[in-house]
Amino acid sequence: MIDGFLIAKLVSSWLFGFSTLISIINPFGIAFVFHDMTRWLTPRERSRLARQIGINSFIVVVIAMFLGSRVLSFFGISLEALRIGGGLAVAASGWTMLRAEPAAKEAPKAMDTAPIERMAFFPLTLPLTTGPGSIAASIALGAERTASSQDVLLVSALSSLLVAASIGACVWLAYAYAEAIARRIGPQGTLIATKLTAFLLLCIGVQIILIGASDALRPLLAARG
Repeated sequence: MIDGFLIAKLVSSWLFGFSTLISIINPFGIAFVFHDMTRWLTPRERSRLARQIGINSFIVVVIAMFLGSRVLSFFGISLEALRIGGGLAVAASGWTMLRAEPAAKEAPKAMDTAPIERMAFFPLTLPLTTGPGSIAASIALGAERTASSQDVLLVSALSSLLVAASIGACVWLAYAYAEAIARRIGPQGTLIATKLTAFLLLCIGVQIILIGASDALRPLLAARG
């Protein structure tokens, strides 16, 4: 049986991982960008696409948590370098979105399901939803899990699956109801929300860079001190 300590460990690990990733991914803010990029879809197609993006996000987060640190070790990439590189990519995406002029999205000439299925992973899942910042954070969370003692390893792995499932569900719900929210607040409100999301994305990218830089410089400063 799972004792109280392991239950507390499961809940705390889930809360920490979920709060970390949900603040970086920000699905309820990015939902306005998703709606702007899929204006030509019908509500049923957009709902189906939102479900697929949620599933894809779950898969990406799980792979990053369980295999990301091993891939980094194989290529000799440190977590600090990953944070700095991912932060740069996130900040660049936020800056591009912040400067972009609003433009109407035209429907593709071929209104079949093939383009919808292709765009479900790229670019709507990667890099729009689970971009470099969230992947870097997922890898960092996975690295902390592997460093845990053996008696809580199973609980930590279960919490990682719960975090990924929670993120996927939030992405699905946010994107599925993006049209209703955008219709309620109007075009001007949608534009304001999109720009605010872009600014927050820029700030998150800068914060990730600062964390990576401070982690990289900390041993050097400690050695000099």
